[in-house]
Amino acid sequence: MTTCDWRWLAFDELSGQQVYDILRLRGQVFIVEQDCPYLDPDGVDPFCWHGLGRLNGALVATARVVPPGIKYAEPSIGRVVSAPEVRRTGVGWALMREAIAQVETRYPGQAIRISAQQYLAQFYGALGFVAVTAPYDEDGIPHIEMLRAAPTA
Repeated sequence: MTTCDWRWLAFDELSGQQVYDILRLRGQVFIVEQDCPYLDPDGVDPFCWHGLGRLNGALVATARVVPPGIKYAEPSIGRVVSAPEVRRTGVGWALMREAIAQVETRYPGQAIRISAQQYLAQFYGALGFVAVTAPYDEDGIPHIEMLRAAPTA
């Protein structure tokens, strides 16, 4: 299993280089690799907490935690991405565990909603997320909304 150095920062705490690295990795995967032309800077990033997973100094994983009321009533996790070179090494699992922990710390007692690419439903299901919508098209890719119940005391 590959181990990353993790940092979570508010948008205003990110350096110009960190913003560039995040947008580059997201563009590399979501736009180029998945052949999905869309406008990634959607106006939500400034409200989010951004997770940066670095390996030997290079950004290899990132996600954002969106506060409740911005995209959904619940806090959400989005723009979850890992670099091709670290896939199948456990980095994606670690990234999601980090993101879930951030939500639980910042927004305790709340459920977490995600919009997942449908082919990843089993992965997210293993992390406690349950499908709550039928599949829908988002930028030409089938997605499904999933919800992770609020922790019980």
